[in-house]
Amino acid sequence: MPSKKNGQRTDFGARLSELRKAAGYTQQELAQEVGVSRRMIAYYEGETERPPTTLLPALADALGITTDELLGVAAPKKGLKPDTRLKRRMQQIEKMNPKEKRQVLQLIDAFIEREQLRKAKA
Repeated sequence: MPSKKNGQRTDFGARLSELRKAAGYTQQELAQEVGVSRRMIAYYEGETERPPTTLLPALADALGITTDELLGVAAPKKGLKPDTRLKRRMQQIEKMNPKEKRQVLQLIDAFIEREQLRKAKA
């Protein structure tokens, strides 16, 4: 049973789950980021209160926090936002070949232009 402190769950799994969601990761995406299976992330979030010491640095790095914040020793810093899903997608676009990258950027530009026109009419 998860421990409670001031009405909030304080176990590692619940904290990992909350931090993962705040960073915009699915379990699968976080697993790929740190090099484990999705089942391992699910296990750490729900079945164990013992954090995976060998993965703590990779998990913290992927979530954009310190290991102390991940372990609950220190409160997560306010104002620091972990990478968002959109930012990660943009990093993947940067790695595409120039032709594909240009096509994706043209599509994005079309959506941005449409939104700007819609706002101008309003």
